[in-house]
Amino acid sequence: MADRLFSDTDLAALYDRWWPRDQRKDFDFYLPLVMAAEAVLDAGCGTGALLHEARRSGHRGRLCGLDPAAGMLAQARKRRDIEWVLGDLTAVAWAHDFDLVVMTGHAFQALIEDDALRTSLAAIRLALTNNGRFAFETRNPLARAWERWTPENAVEVTDAEGATVRISTQVETRFDGRIVSFTHTFTSPAWDQPQLSRSTLRFLDAELLSSFLADAGLAIEEQFGDWDRRPLSDKSPEIINIARPR
Repeated sequence: MADRLFSDTDLAALYDRWWPRDQRKDFDFYLPLVMAAEAVLDAGCGTGALLHEARRSGHRGRLCGLDPAAGMLAQARKRRDIEWVLGDLTAVAWAHDFDLVVMTGHAFQALIEDDALRTSLAAIRLALTNNGRFAFETRNPLARAWERWTPENAVEVTDAEGATVRISTQVETRFDGRIVSFTHTFTSPAWDQPQLSRSTLRFLDAELLSSFLADAGLAIEEQFGDWDRRPLSDKSPEIINIARPR
């Protein structure tokens, strides 16, 4: 029997159950930045959960979510008082529209190739006002997070129909100094066969990251190693950045 790939619609329906709000420490970091900005772009917004929360919390300015996955945006569009755009940063041309651009959920790591990374950063720089900020995170490669992406660390969630779904991860292509490829396998007693989702992520160290940002006309203003704002170190799980136009 051929593998059945998990559609982005199916993944979107499960995503916020897989990563519930009480596990989103990144939201605790980003939400105050969003609330303090008049116009915000969430690039790679997924189901729109961060912008939904900002609107519920009283944000009255412009909120815009951008994502290439139609299934994710179908979930996001449950709120109609936020602007939703289907696409990615290589296909948009905002000019000084936003006081803040955020990329959460390690969406930055989906920019695999140098050209895509440069084009996306250039689009972010153009989208920002002169006093704007770009806030995002990428996993610290020195922490080697992929070593914990194993079937032994599988998790279980309950889908919208009440069925239990088990999610396990298997690294397919180990870290080569640049990328890691892996497969999520979703299984449920309610399904006739497992469903798969394949991904590749790029891991940049702090020095190379700073170089890409500088080439795009961005400079790191603040940098942290975890969501409690502790300083970046070799043991930090994250490289969390707030960058500004140079």
